[in-house]
Amino acid sequence: MPITAPPPSPADDPGHPRHPAEAAARADGLAALDRVVTGCRACPRLVEWREETASTKRRAYRDWDYWARPVPGFGPPDAPLVLVGLAPAAHGANRTGRIFTGDPSGDLLYATLHDLGLANRPHSVRHGDGLELYGVRITDPVRCAPPDNKPSTAERDTCRPWITRELQLMRPTVRTVVALGGFAWQALLPVIADAGWQVPRPQPVFGHAALVDLPARDGGPPLRLRGCYHVSPRNTNTGRLTTTMLRDLLRDAARSAGLDPR
Repeated sequence: MPITAPPPSPADDPGHPRHPAEAAARADGLAALDRVVTGCRACPRLVEWREETASTKRRAYRDWDYWARPVPGFGPPDAPLVLVGLAPAAHGANRTGRIFTGDPSGDLLYATLHDLGLANRPHSVRHGDGLELYGVRITDPVRCAPPDNKPSTAERDTCRPWITRELQLMRPTVRTVVALGGFAWQALLPVIADAGWQVPRPQPVFGHAALVDLPARDGGPPLRLRGCYHVSPRNTNTGRLTTTMLRDLLRDAARSAGLDPR
């Protein structure tokens, strides 16, 4: 009888719904995780949208070769402070290949980090442009640009293993996580629990400057979770989030993580 080859592992099939879970579990470091996440095709709607956007482009970026792939986290692997957003913007990170890069949200965020001494310059242009963060890593719970900036619940849950593994790998150093917006806060609670910290019941509620300390289940270092309004133009143009509010919150978060911001 002919020998039948075993079916391919979902970890080796980027389009399989379980690819994020199995491929993330294999990653033995953040560099490996960042490499493998860029090939993920587990959410058909998001794959179609990110690639269609890269094909049609926006007139201002018609000369750009869009990234059009999942966007990995950015920042040192031993960062004690992690900032978590929502998802890449269609003509922002989906174009530039770096999280929070290429749109007004990122312009404000990176300028503020530089002002605090947590980045080597105030502008983020694209991946590979020489920008460095000091003690800070930035990531998203959803790695592909979603239509209308609204990932579905199923897409969020399919993508969850990437950020869960990210925090698991960072457990030796991470001390503070800032959720930029209510979506990030809600997405983070099960991630934090899966990564080894205790989330209280009832679950803590999001708000700007909300703060909760989460003990580690194994007796290791606790994690401090802080809330911050998202740096979107919807919040900054209306004054709901001012530059001073953002700077003060990120400064306090950096200090609680053991950094020494300006």
